[in-house]
Amino acid sequence: MSNTVRLWKWGTGLLEAVLGIPFLGGLLIISLGWAPLLVMLVLHIAAVLITRQHHLPARGNILGIIASCLGWIPFVGMLLHIVTAVVILADAYQYEKQNRFHIQY
Repeated sequence: MSNTVRLWKWGTGLLEAVLGIPFLGGLLIISLGWAPLLVMLVLHIAAVLITRQHHLPARGNILGIIASCLGWIPFVGMLLHIVTAVVILADAYQYEKQNRFHIQY
């Protein structure tokens, strides 16, 4: 996995994890006028495009697109953000583990 894909996976996964924190994530989303959902939607679309260019699966970021579209629904959005974060971070960790000795700079 290239450093670009690695950065996008870890970055979007960690941001989703923050949005999935009970009450804190909802407070961030509501207080910023749902702008974090739009930002995450754009980031997930970019991550899907970059991941596809490297012929890697983008299932976590596709789930992130869904989470960004439905994230305004209380509790459903929180659950989707948590699941999305777990899937993306698991993918990132799996690729890190597989490519531990093949780091590309």
